[in-house]
Amino acid sequence: MTAPSTLTYVRLMDVELGKPNLDADLMAQFIAIVGERAALRDPSDTAPHTQEPRGLWPGQTPLVLKPATTAQVSAIMALAHQHGIAIVPQGGNTGLVGGSTPSADGKQIVLSLSRMNAVRDVDPLGNTIIVEAGCVLENVQRAADGVNRLFPLRIGSQGSCQIGGNIASNAGGTGVLAYGNMRDLVLGLEVVLPDGRIWNGLNRLKKNNTGYDLKHLFIAGEGTLGVVTAAVLKLFPKPKGTAMALVGVADPQAAMALFSRLRDSAGHGLTAFELSGRKPFEFLYRHFADKHRDPLVGAHAWYCLIEVSSQRDQADAETVLTTALEAAFEAGEVEDAAPAANLAQQAEFWLMRENLSWAQKPEGASIKHDISVPVTAIPSFIAQAEQAVLAVEPETRIVCFGHMGDGNLHYNLSQPEGWEPQRFRDLEHRFHEAVYAVIADHDGSISAEHGIGRMKMKAIATLKAGTEMDMMVAIKRALDPHGIMNPGKLIDPDLLDRS
Repeated sequence: MTAPSTLTYVRLMDVELGKPNLDADLMAQFIAIVGERAALRDPSDTAPHTQEPRGLWPGQTPLVLKPATTAQVSAIMALAHQHGIAIVPQGGNTGLVGGSTPSADGKQIVLSLSRMNAVRDVDPLGNTIIVEAGCVLENVQRAADGVNRLFPLRIGSQGSCQIGGNIASNAGGTGVLAYGNMRDLVLGLEVVLPDGRIWNGLNRLKKNNTGYDLKHLFIAGEGTLGVVTAAVLKLFPKPKGTAMALVGVADPQAAMALFSRLRDSAGHGLTAFELSGRKPFEFLYRHFADKHRDPLVGAHAWYCLIEVSSQRDQADAETVLTTALEAAFEAGEVEDAAPAANLAQQAEFWLMRENLSWAQKPEGASIKHDISVPVTAIPSFIAQAEQAVLAVEPETRIVCFGHMGDGNLHYNLSQPEGWEPQRFRDLEHRFHEAVYAVIADHDGSISAEHGIGRMKMKAIATLKAGTEMDMMVAIKRALDPHGIMNPGKLIDPDLLDRS
């Protein structure tokens, strides 16, 4: 496809920004594609599709379409392309950056993939599974488990998030250390382009050296280039044993020493290494007292949650972890440790980790940063970011936790006790500037796994200014010349308007 000139793109963007006429006849044409029962118009029915979990970007839509087949998605996109109607692809709507909900002007149609939830094929010998975009992540995990395989993506929203959204946001989670993020777990994609054409890239090949690897345009593309309708995902042998421990350490430097020790001793068997400050656990024990208790004696400034897996047996996993912890105790790297006694306690540890995020909400307004830096820079980043944040407001409560093994931290901030929430939110821009400056000093990223969406769209336009952003804009113009795919997300429309 030949990219339109900039002037052509501006004219078509004007159409998308409010001039298309989504009249009763056009609405009827969209509805006819999916059928009345799969088209939502009443505000009470569309409301769940216009609000994201944090309630920061409320939107409106005249129509939510729920196609059941790729052909229906194709027909919807062809009609939208013809009339310049903006489409917002949506999975489980669990994202945290405002990337999956429509704008407030009520002119964008939501395309929900929830009905496209089939597992098309499972191949345990080839270690692949083909699933549709609306498959809930937990169901994909179960399908893999049913053939004695592992699909290793593991995130807190896995009971409701969908594979299409995981792909669009390049989801990460707690298994990235050993298995990589979503980009590393995808072999092939089926995608409907903005003009309705279907790209069947559902190949299962691990080697396919025939030009551009087009699937990577849509992984982390946040629905701005096309609609992912199905994917070929990688499966792995299930571990024959896992061992876990919650460990108390004095500081991030000690955590780094422990991580290095375990990486050397466990190798690829180190499948998770999470780091958390004390504050997230204080919130956890305060607001989830009926579910969680502290397994360690006394409070610790920092905590590590460790998982070691073995392809041999349970005893091997436990031996590797226990031996490393004993050596770490002798070296003074560990203050206390609570190994999981059984699988039930391992599940309890993971539930504690997942609830760290939810435990922050009752504490009032929060400002969140999903950052990554080189793993070895984590102690330095934490120290410098604390100084920068407290210089903005000394009473800020720092809620830092995340995936230390792959360099990703959720560097969150909670309002000082007794403050009005809005007073704290008014400082958001200054906090972002302070934290982003520290990230830049460490050659890091302002988005490790949550994506850009609306939340970071302006920031990324500045941070990636120059050749990198020029290439992104060129790709957007080439694949979506009418600007109808999830507009106002990831790429700043102002950049697309420039001549």
